[in-house]
Amino acid sequence: MKVVSTDKAPAAVGPYSQAIVDGGVVYASGQIPMDPATGEMKTDVSEAARQSLTNLKNLLEAAGSDLENVIKVTIFITDMDKFGELNEVYGEFFSDHRPARSCVEVSALPKDAVLEIEAIARVN
Repeated sequence: MKVVSTDKAPAAVGPYSQAIVDGGVVYASGQIPMDPATGEMKTDVSEAARQSLTNLKNLLEAAGSDLENVIKVTIFITDMDKFGELNEVYGEFFSDHRPARSCVEVSALPKDAVLEIEAIARVN
């Protein structure tokens, strides 16, 4: 197993790794919509989705992968009524390549984030 860490995604807020690579697969921990450079948390769902997906993209690249190699995405959102806004931004990141996906409404997320996105991907 290889632990992956990058300053282009928020640091882990607990006893876990940003990502793990094992057997040619990267398991990316959930990415909240925090700007890793400023610590600013995005609260608008569209901006939050864009930031979380950018964080995920950066983390995958640090692990030797990219969005085109994503197999499965899991999204946690605190307000399913905002799903349309989330989905529109998601489509900007995953247009031709469409990995398997789940989206689950939850009551709360770390740091009061409005959403969190995790993924499993092949390593290039």
